[in-house]
Amino acid sequence: MSTKFHETAKDHIIIVAHRGVAGGNIPCNTRASYEIALKQGADMLETDVSRTGDGTLVIFHPKMERIHLRTDKNIPESTDEEVAQMRFCNYDSSPTQFGLMRFDEILDAYNGRCYLNIDKFWDNPEQIYYEIKKKGMVDQCLVKSSLKDNVLDVLEKVAPDIPFLPIVSETHPRHEELMERNINYIGAEVLFKTDESPVCSDEFISKMHSDGKLVWANSIIYNYKTQLAAGHSDDTALTESEDKGWGWLADKGFDFIQTDWPQMLIGYLKSSGKYYR
Repeated sequence: MSTKFHETAKDHIIIVAHRGVAGGNIPCNTRASYEIALKQGADMLETDVSRTGDGTLVIFHPKMERIHLRTDKNIPESTDEEVAQMRFCNYDSSPTQFGLMRFDEILDAYNGRCYLNIDKFWDNPEQIYYEIKKKGMVDQCLVKSSLKDNVLDVLEKVAPDIPFLPIVSETHPRHEELMERNINYIGAEVLFKTDESPVCSDEFISKMHSDGKLVWANSIIYNYKTQLAAGHSDDTALTESEDKGWGWLADKGFDFIQTDWPQMLIGYLKSSGKYYR
């Protein structure tokens, strides 16, 4: 099934801004970080979704309250009123003027402006889908999950039209099965530890493309001890070699690259002739 994502990928590598672009006094997962990412040329914003104790979806990475909000109060245990008083902190741990946004506010803000990757979808799949559907943004949003049967069942039963990428590590044993299910399976996010991993092989990527599927790679790093793309990362690109970091991913034929540095990634890809297809 061809989607808008396929159309964009035919033109250029889709650049995904991981939680927007954060730095200085601008925290991640805020409207400011998203606007900066778009100014820097990102095609897609990656957003994290949590749910308050009152059942409202908000933009926040689950279980990161101590890090980003400097509070021991968890979002799922907090009322909407309590969440409204919370403020993101900057890199010096000082509170900023930025509070948490509701999921519906983000949908309204970016309706028709860019693609959205709704991360942590698997925690509240039905509610997230209904919000997206209500806004008429199904073809603009992308959801991901590990290959959990309960999420696949919800997708098939409730949200068969929303573009979906399973997150697979090293191998992708359920590709053929997903192609047969009533799910809008458009490709896969692949995680790999070495250059020899099956999911980053030329054969795998070629097979996915021949089956009409897109492939997503991550140059971001959560923890340097756990590489998501065998060291072909933002860190490698910025401190060692752009060719070894970002260039390797582009040369492999990945359709999406998720980064914390969209402007520099796009600048490199364009200057090296690797951006456009």
